[in-house]
Amino acid sequence: MASLEGRIALVTGASRGIGYFTALALAREGAHVIAVARTSGGLEELDDAIRADGGSATLVPMDLTDMPAIDRLGGAINERWGKLDILVANAAVLGTISPVGHVEAKVFEKVMTVNVTATWRVIRSVEPLLVKSDAGRALILSSGVAHTARAFWGPYAASKAAVETLARVWAAETSKTALKVNSVDPGATRTAMRAQAVPGENPEALPHPSEVAAKLVPLCEPGCAVSGKLFRVTENRFFDYRLPE
Repeated sequence: MASLEGRIALVTGASRGIGYFTALALAREGAHVIAVARTSGGLEELDDAIRADGGSATLVPMDLTDMPAIDRLGGAINERWGKLDILVANAAVLGTISPVGHVEAKVFEKVMTVNVTATWRVIRSVEPLLVKSDAGRALILSSGVAHTARAFWGPYAASKAAVETLARVWAAETSKTALKVNSVDPGATRTAMRAQAVPGENPEALPHPSEVAAKLVPLCEPGCAVSGKLFRVTENRFFDYRLPE
């Protein structure tokens, strides 16, 4: 039997990149995938790929800046399935690569809205459903720049540091439940966002997003008992958080 047979998984940013291939990988393992993204075309391509593999999906074309829509999503999942087993909060925008003082206000606000506020809103909407699962699993996609504080990556780095902190707090709050919450640093990956951030880089030298997705599936399985940590895909293991030294 597939490792996720009969489980319900919600993936945000599922129309391309890591989100697309994670949704596809989860479906291949038997999960019914609720795929959320702004682009209907990308979602339809995902649905075709999932169906070709014998899997199933529910498509949710939705802009994650629409906060009431996120609230309604949790209600709709509850009405149809009564629980949620897996959350992969992957959706994010890069903003601009520039000095902090040069970032336009509207760019900074969009990065924080999509990457932080929408992620919190999704957590808020589906936490009661994840707790209903016998083995709820939540992955919050982060980035190495949340820790390196790389020059010119200010808004994106700050947003990823914020969602990692949210994930750690959430893991602590749910430590006495069956829910396990972890952050994921996928490392440099062959995605459109990476090409936008580092346009001169050879994409062929980077791992394909399907390789990242393959490492995320085991973290969504009932057998994964780790919570409150950071999983680095490039090293294929969990890391503990430490206080500043």
